[in-house]
Amino acid sequence: MMIALHKNARTTPAIRAEIASSTASAASLAQRFGITEATVYKWKKRTSFQDCPHTAHRLQTTLTPAQERVVVELRRTLLLPLDDLLAVTREFICAQATRSGLDRCLRRHGVGNLNALKTATPREVHKTFKSYEPGYLHMDVKYLPQMADEKQRRYLFVAIDRATRWVFVAIKKNKTAASSWRSCLSSSTQARASHSSCGCLGQRSWQWQPSTPRCTPYLLALQGDCCPPRRPGAGSTW
Repeated sequence: MMIALHKNARTTPAIRAEIASSTASAASLAQRFGITEATVYKWKKRTSFQDCPHTAHRLQTTLTPAQERVVVELRRTLLLPLDDLLAVTREFICAQATRSGLDRCLRRHGVGNLNALKTATPREVHKTFKSYEPGYLHMDVKYLPQMADEKQRRYLFVAIDRATRWVFVAIKKNKTAASSWRSCLSSSTQARASHSSCGCLGQRSWQWQPSTPRCTPYLLALQGDCCPPRRPGAGSTW
């Protein structure tokens, strides 16, 4: 059993109980346990032999109990930070209130942590990524920096299979629709060659995802055919 004793205590609860029940003189008990006679008389008068708390029975606070209840209610209702609550308290409740005293008051009443008083907002549930069959390609283009020995910048075309995460990369001199289609056709050809061994080929079909206002081509394809796809609407161009 763990016993919490004061750092200056010369006796334990067992010794104190023995002193209280002993019929020996105070002088002999003081000499025996290495304490003063006043300490012997003190423990003979006690019925409890544990260390009593040294906290003051009445705290010296600036706010009255009624004012503390008002401050605590303001904290819970308005969720004011400590500095804002201090300004309101000094203006309308008690002009002598201090920041440290107000903080101790809030802690005593269990409202010291402002975040614990706020209503917890439910976290947004992350949706799972849509599952695709192998061969569904997402194509994007990135602008490469123009090097010192180059006359014009080049463009990086990236095609990613959303099911298998298979990636095809090609560097082109322009970002036209023809370059995008040739890159997609090359990636589809290599993807079919890679997937033919595992038998995961599906039906041929094409789908489009609208491009950005800057006309960056985003092409979605499933098992490409030899003819380039057309956007919705007859006669429309890239």
